[in-house]
Amino acid sequence: MSTHGINRCFLTPARRWRRVVLWLAGTLASLTLTPVMADGAACKSADWPLWQTYAARFVQNDGRMLESSVEPNHSTSEGQSYGMLFALIGNDRERFDALWKWTAANMAGADVSQRLPGWLWGQGKDGQWQLQDANSASDSDLWITYALLEAARLWQRPDYREDALRLLKNIETKLVVSLPGLGKMILPGPEGFVQPDHLWRLNPSYLPLPLLRRLAKEAPTGPWKEIAENSVKMVSASSPKGYVADWIGYRATAPQAGLFVVDPVTGELGSYDAIRVYLWAGMTPKSDPLAAQLLARLDGMSSSTASTGIPPEKVQVISGAFEGQGPFGYSAALIPYFQAKGQPWLAEQQQRRAEGALNAALAKADGESAEPLYYNAMLSLFALGWAEKRYQFRDDGTLKLSWETSCVRAVTR
Repeated sequence: MSTHGINRCFLTPARRWRRVVLWLAGTLASLTLTPVMADGAACKSADWPLWQTYAARFVQNDGRMLESSVEPNHSTSEGQSYGMLFALIGNDRERFDALWKWTAANMAGADVSQRLPGWLWGQGKDGQWQLQDANSASDSDLWITYALLEAARLWQRPDYREDALRLLKNIETKLVVSLPGLGKMILPGPEGFVQPDHLWRLNPSYLPLPLLRRLAKEAPTGPWKEIAENSVKMVSASSPKGYVADWIGYRATAPQAGLFVVDPVTGELGSYDAIRVYLWAGMTPKSDPLAAQLLARLDGMSSSTASTGIPPEKVQVISGAFEGQGPFGYSAALIPYFQAKGQPWLAEQQQRRAEGALNAALAKADGESAEPLYYNAMLSLFALGWAEKRYQFRDDGTLKLSWETSCVRAVTR
């Protein structure tokens, strides 16, 4: 896929007067022909073929992302949140707005100050199209908040920031807990993750460091810096063989003490959730004070993938045993991870596999694929967009986007 948004620099040596005149003429012509928007910015729509192809097929005009669940005709808050982020990366303003408005209206009852988006929406057994599970998923809540904050900053939309702040306050009220001996942490959802005998279930893939950095920038007195530190403690304490589990338990052992334990429901399995932890770690800027520590605890996936050429589908994080071949979305997710670990040959190998399989999957007509496209496509959009430098994360979690270089601000002197 091609890159875009390259700044053109015109060198004008003083002794070449004719060249100066031509340069000025071209510059004035471009300024005359470029439409300037009300906010003073003239921005070309970003050309991201992968997102545009996927969105044209799976995002309805009203903003609902289709097939983001294993349930037929169902949509998830995760799919909505990822769609918003990718629309922002692609400077796809109209689709972003539609995705957000549909999410707020149908998953959050049009009141994000009181309700977090329910995670599953679709047609029930009674034939009604509505929320099928009102419990929220905190990763989706956080990504939606993040996308709104960044859209507000990049597109000068204060209404998005107001929505984001309402969501953020609601998240802090309903999802942030203080765990004995650890401190602030965020639950995967409001219901079902506090177990008997002082045990909490946590999901490490729900907590990308760049996202938490952005929330800390927006709310410096909030819990986000502490949650970022505790998320790395969680991975460090529960990954003895260099793999991370899908779910991790935390058990209180005293009023002011506790420890990370194997999750009582899914055990020590690391698979379809956990693969995102490697993805987020790879995209975290090297200058982040927690980046090196996090990567150092995730060596197992590097070794197993190098030995077979394909990431394992499932790992047992305590024993280090692994089995199966991960789908191509796994390969995509590991591209930033291998780049961050200084293993570009492995990154290139996985990128070739991911791009080939994704192009083949997108070329198939609806119903021809053996497995849903959504999961592999989302991981690929994250990873390939990053590898193509369509976006990167800065130290404070804000996005550095390729289309920003094609936005010219009119300055009156």
